[in-house]
Amino acid sequence: MKHILITGATGNVGSEVIKSIFSRGTDSKIIAGVRNIPGAKQQFQDFKDLDYRDFDFEDPQTFDRSLDNIDCLFLLRPPHISDVEKYFKPLIQKITGKGIKQVVFLSVQGAEKSKIIPHNKIERLIRDSGSDFIFLRPGYFMQNLTTSLLKDIQEKREIILPAGKAKFSWIDISNIGETAAILLDNFELHKNKEIDLTGSENLDFYAVSETLSVVTGTEVRYINVNPLKFFRIKKREGLNSGLIIVMIMLHFVPRLQKEPGLSDNYEILTGKKPTSLREFAERERLHF
Repeated sequence: MKHILITGATGNVGSEVIKSIFSRGTDSKIIAGVRNIPGAKQQFQDFKDLDYRDFDFEDPQTFDRSLDNIDCLFLLRPPHISDVEKYFKPLIQKITGKGIKQVVFLSVQGAEKSKIIPHNKIERLIRDSGSDFIFLRPGYFMQNLTTSLLKDIQEKREIILPAGKAKFSWIDISNIGETAAILLDNFELHKNKEIDLTGSENLDFYAVSETLSVVTGTEVRYINVNPLKFFRIKKREGLNSGLIIVMIMLHFVPRLQKEPGLSDNYEILTGKKPTSLREFAERERLHF
């Protein structure tokens, strides 16, 4: 039986991966790598066949036991971790030492073009490790609107970012979970591939704010600010400096690049159409 470890299991993407794996059925043993096993068991109480192991990206002492007898790994980067050399290099060395040959890494669209972002560095570490890999490169998460950007939307009816008029290819995390589940269970069919994953729309934040305004019935404005001002705003709000820098790179760097491409990989792999931003906003309307 194939043993698959899901890192970041209780987070937005990891939890969707687990839900999708069990909803579609699998012959593999699925293991959630988490920091809080009792809390995870409560979160995933409907998945009786799910196993658990203590895993913490920031505690290398958890790596050894959590990676024992694992055949395939779903690896992601927690948003607050930007120091690849400190946190990911020892983890990938341990993955190699344990003989794990299948790694599905949740990267980001365009990672291969930008050497300054953490995902690019992690991809290179995985390539150099000798493991077979799948780099799943999704576009911009729709769920950013209901997580990192939600407070400004709720309290100020604003989206504040240094993104200018840059367009982003929006993707629903549930679509990512479905795709990752297929890749994990059918790794050999897709190994050593880079797979872009997007929805069907490239939209800037002006268009997004208009959609939210229509769906919620109240105006949501997009406020474009320069990176330094954004840093100061978020620092005053108490955000971690590393996370703020990652947010700046995520939203400012696309201004310097051409419009991202749209991919039909989701439809090819699942046979379904991806979620549109309007559908997402209507589904999550109560959040806003």
